[in-house]
Amino acid sequence: MGEGGGIILGRDYGYVVLVLVTYTFLNFWMAAQVGKARKKYKVAYPTLYAVESENKEAKLFNCVQRGHQNSLELMPIFFVMMILGGMRHPCVSAVLGSLYVVTRYFYFTGYATGDPQNRLNIGKYGFLALFGLMACTISFAITLLRQP
Repeated sequence: MGEGGGIILGRDYGYVVLVLVTYTFLNFWMAAQVGKARKKYKVAYPTLYAVESENKEAKLFNCVQRGHQNSLELMPIFFVMMILGGMRHPCVSAVLGSLYVVTRYFYFTGYATGDPQNRLNIGKYGFLALFGLMACTISFAITLLRQP
């Protein structure tokens, strides 16, 4: 905390920023994989999910699409927890965020195999990282609330 209770971000907050940028690149890569799957499995835009009665490879496409979609659904939570929790605990948040990015990669690639269970092999540990980031964010909130 700075003078007057203002927040001063230290050098270590740069690690938080780098993790967020890394996740953004991962998201772009996942989107590209969905684009490749659209061509491979012949699923035209704007169709979000293929219908099995119309496409015999619908499940394979849908697994790729769902892996990316789930990552998009959790992205706002991840970003908010990283940004806020990182203000109080930048290094811990950066480590937890890095763990989350790695587990998201394995979640996506596991899902993209066509067997949804494969997303959980390593991907399930991403929730531990999110819970850790929630703890960092709660700690930040308590710090703010205890200010005079």
